Amino acid sequence: MNATAAYRFTIVVPLFNERDNLPQLEERLAAYLEKSMEKPACVLFVDDGSTDGGSPLLEEICSRHPDFFFIHFPQNQGLSAALKVGFDHCYSPYAGYIDADLQTDPDDFDLLLPFAADHELVTGIRIGRKDSFGKRLISKWANGLRRRIVRDTAVDTGCPLKVLQTAWARQLPPLSGMHRFLPALATGMGGRCKQVPVRHYPRTAGHSKFNLSNRFWGPIRDAFGYRWYLRRHLRYTVDRSKLG
Repeated sequence: MNATAAYRFTIVVPLFNERDNLPQLEERLAAYLEKSMEKPACVLFVDDGSTDGGSPLLEEICSRHPDFFFIHFPQNQGLSAALKVGFDHCYSPYAGYIDADLQTDPDDFDLLLPFAADHELVTGIRIGRKDSFGKRLISKWANGLRRRIVRDTAVDTGCPLKVLQTAWARQLPPLSGMHRFLPALATGMGGRCKQVPVRHYPRTAGHSKFNLSNRFWGPIRDAFGYRWYLRRHLRYTVDRSKLG
């Protein structure tokens, strides 16, 4: 049996080359599990083929905590793949998502969880973003163009702090770039999305994976693909049946 089935809330943490952040990440996540609004809670790391020597350290960390689990990719597959695999291996009623860069705080899950029973997706809005001006400007342009193309209402679709109903999260399509369109997918698949302000912090260790390709040109290209997908997504209602 999948160990996460014994928990109410599983925090999925995708990571790639975040060795320098792992000690503090361990400390913060362990502290949050003790006080989470949704208990019992656990952590599922998805190591996306790290090459910085952090994989053995991650496995050591998980061996110290009975509520820490991990999945390891032999090579880098990308954030969407890491998230999809994490959600697919989550059997608790609720799944959280947080990045390993420590720019969001696990404690802020408790700002999202009160809305999780009534919304398939609850996503953060980063208040007072501590990223560079260039990064914020490119994100603003990409967000604006994405909203026009896919016609969603997400203010900050890239916020790496989310809570999802696991039954819905496991139905997400295995598509490249999926992580950028979770709010659009929630509403496009007939679900409900709630946006909640959360805190944001500067990166103090490790290196950002941000570049024009993965934060501007790639997302805009993918937006047209998701618009096509959402227009063709089947939705139906069954009012009566006899199956037994």
